Amino acid sequence: MSAHQPVMLLTGASRGIGHATVKRFSDGGWRVLTISRQPFDPRCPWKGGAANHIQLDLADIEAIPAALPRIREISGGRLDALINNAAISPKQPGGGKIRALEMGYRDWLQVFNVNFFAPLALVQGFREELIASRGSVVNMTSIVGSRVHPFASAAYATSKAALAALTRELAADFGRAGVRVNAVSPGEIETAILSAGTEEIVERSIPLRRLGQPKEVADLLFFLCSDQAQYINGSEVHIDGGQRV
Repeated sequence: MSAHQPVMLLTGASRGIGHATVKRFSDGGWRVLTISRQPFDPRCPWKGGAANHIQLDLADIEAIPAALPRIREISGGRLDALINNAAISPKQPGGGKIRALEMGYRDWLQVFNVNFFAPLALVQGFREELIASRGSVVNMTSIVGSRVHPFASAAYATSKAALAALTRELAADFGRAGVRVNAVSPGEIETAILSAGTEEIVERSIPLRRLGQPKEVADLLFFLCSDQAQYINGSEVHIDGGQRV
């Protein structure tokens, strides 16, 4: 590893947007570290991938502080970008939406632990490294954080709304130290987690009349972590083909 090579830590990297992001940053010359509750997935290979993967269940909030020394050892104590991409959205057995009145406290808490509290714990845990590098944090929110969605669970939607608010708060807290904190809010992206019926949303609600591609999201993430985005802070950037309008 070069002393000048930037280091990025990504949660949720084995498929979809996470996989595309790993490839984009690796191809762009970054050293990529990943966190997932699963072991390293050879279906998402990149240079040094297995050695730079940390298996960690982000639903276990108490396990995150305990894992920080190991992550620091792997990263060499440097962190230029943190992308909080991992998220869970439970569904009914048939793939249907779980509504707010249908989910118990423990299930709500598990969703919020992964989608909201884990990003906060990682930012708090690596605040010194991010300040030292004048780095960048990007939180993956969602279009469902601002509207009721026919498929996304109520817990997922509210966790993403909370993450958008946290992004603004962190941008204000970190701004004086030169650390930028932004969010990327995808709409319907062509990944394995799409529900049956998404094609109707594309035809009815997306002006561009197509799904977004994971690579398009990865390119946006790469831009926000680059020197070209040094005056973008506290923003939630929508990438949804115009669906929100």
